[in-house]
Amino acid sequence: MTAGLVDRYVFTALRRVPEQQRTDIDRELRASIDDAVDARVEAGESREAAIEQTLLELGDPDKLADSYANRPNFLIGPELYGVWRRVMTMLFTTVLPIVVIVVAAVRLFEDDATFGNVLGAAITATITVAAHLAFWTTGTFAVLERTGLGQTDLKKTWTLADLPKYEKSVLSRMELGANLVWPVLLTAALVLQQFTFTDEPLLDPANWSFWWPALIVLVALKAVWAVWVYRLGKWTRAASVSNAVLGLVTAAVMIYLLASGNFFNPAFTGFIDADADLERWVSLATILGVALSTFWDIFDIGRKVEQSRKGLPAKVPGTGNTYNYN
Repeated sequence: MTAGLVDRYVFTALRRVPEQQRTDIDRELRASIDDAVDARVEAGESREAAIEQTLLELGDPDKLADSYANRPNFLIGPELYGVWRRVMTMLFTTVLPIVVIVVAAVRLFEDDATFGNVLGAAITATITVAAHLAFWTTGTFAVLERTGLGQTDLKKTWTLADLPKYEKSVLSRMELGANLVWPVLLTAALVLQQFTFTDEPLLDPANWSFWWPALIVLVALKAVWAVWVYRLGKWTRAASVSNAVLGLVTAAVMIYLLASGNFFNPAFTGFIDADADLERWVSLATILGVALSTFWDIFDIGRKVEQSRKGLPAKVPGTGNTYNYN
């Protein structure tokens, strides 16, 4: 029974070892087990108990085999992990949003395009593309980890140029002012177009029952967000997430109204007098503009948060100032 236990352990370990190494490792592993068992027997243990305890101390034979074969016990090791993380971040913050926006824009040009169809296409593209990006990128790095191909080119030697740059404050006063002024101007334009300029307003007046007030509230919340970040004095993930939520909700409201034909006023004289389907083309262009601007804002704030994480806020001795990466 005991001899069979050792054989089973050794055979299990040898399964994961390259064939050309099995003879040497078999001899080395059995000798190591015999020495440990003999030492325990001399200390007073029975031979069966000594064998069991020796094998338990050696642990999982698969892990032991990996150590003998010098095989990594991880998918992506520390040498390539930083590069893999940067590539994944770039793909998910740049490539993925662009692909989803393009898919949604193409769906909009189809004759049967509706808000539900466009939203469904965007969600499907997000899940499918994200899964492929994660799988193929991680799989490629796993192969590189085990073969060593191209690792020299991927490993980057750190230099002083990699040090983060430090600037005073997160938002300058000018940037804060811009974030406070444009909501006021947008709200003023929304109200004025209803009562001035033309006999018929450009935007659908029926939306004053809910959608236009909701949009004004969302725009005002963006101004509140800017004040909060300015007073906070640093970029945080909470700032990035809240900005993304505000941006996505605002974009969703506008795209919904545009895609459903409820954004512009159908009685607006400029659309009635036009020969072509001007309202549809203006709606499509506006949707694309809203999607791209929302993506850029989310990406830009997310980038600043990531840079801030690499260069955390620190007080400069003798100045009393807090400097943040920007």
